[in-house]
Amino acid sequence: MYNSKIIGLGHFVPEHIVTNEELSQLMDTTDEWIQERTGIQERRWVKDSGDTTSSMGVKAAKIAIERAGIDKDEIDFIIFATLSPDMYFPGPGVQVQEALKIKTVGALDIRNQCSGFIYAISVADNFIKTGMYKNILVIGAELHSHGLDKTTRGRGVSVIFGDGAGAAILSREEDTTKGILSTHLHSQGEHAEELALIAPGMGKRWVNDIIADNDPNDESYFPHMNGQFVFKNAVVRFSEVIMEGLQKNNLKPEHIDMLIPHQANLRISQFIQKKFQLNDDQVFNNIQKYGNTTAASIPIALSEAWEQGKIKTGDTVVLAAFGSGFTWGSVIIKW
Repeated sequence: MYNSKIIGLGHFVPEHIVTNEELSQLMDTTDEWIQERTGIQERRWVKDSGDTTSSMGVKAAKIAIERAGIDKDEIDFIIFATLSPDMYFPGPGVQVQEALKIKTVGALDIRNQCSGFIYAISVADNFIKTGMYKNILVIGAELHSHGLDKTTRGRGVSVIFGDGAGAAILSREEDTTKGILSTHLHSQGEHAEELALIAPGMGKRWVNDIIADNDPNDESYFPHMNGQFVFKNAVVRFSEVIMEGLQKNNLKPEHIDMLIPHQANLRISQFIQKKFQLNDDQVFNNIQKYGNTTAASIPIALSEAWEQGKIKTGDTVVLAAFGSGFTWGSVIIKW
């Protein structure tokens, strides 16, 4: 058995910045309202660049590959986590393979929304631990802005989300005391529709139904979130899955050198920080400037924290996410 180790990180966000003040010109909201509820000050939205979910993923991947110091043809497998693929099918994993001109390795797409990158890391980790692959490219990328209801009706969701991508190269580590120590995954499907985009989908409303109805009040193809319910569940599951990971590795909260939570809401991160009695240097947040980038949020934050020297060799790093599904998970890493 081997361990897997993150040997390269990269991220990309669109240049176009959208402030809370700008959103107040589109809908009945204010900078104060948004910051009080979410902590978000601005986010990045794709505007005129022509970027897509896959192209942003490719840009982040190129940085991660260069930093890993490997050739692209040393990549054995690709895993792409997103809820906003360029096409309904196929998924963006194969688009990355083609864009990077990587040999015909396998490409897997993961649709676990906010916890997508955690699930992707877990899959990659286990592929490497069994010896099946040596180097795996893992990407989390989202283009939310084209599918948001940018009116007062949709403000509870649309002010939260941003666009961007993050990537990591996982590689084989011979020393089993280093790298990814464990991953922990959970789901609770009974709450699926509390945070969901119902249509288009074969089970409820397909594209031809939406076109036929031509109903301007149809909200089924916009994301829906029961915000308070999601918040209450998130703080509980975050705490549980972080403790599960720590206990698995005989660690305590004070052993955490860096916690990178999914950037869903700054208030959730602050709640978890207080609960685990962590100081500001032990938790990394960037939701203030990027919003919630769903599957991209943890790899973007991880990449930024590493760039800023906040993660060092030997550190205990914890990643944790909660989101639609409901799904949630954690990753415990000895850097």
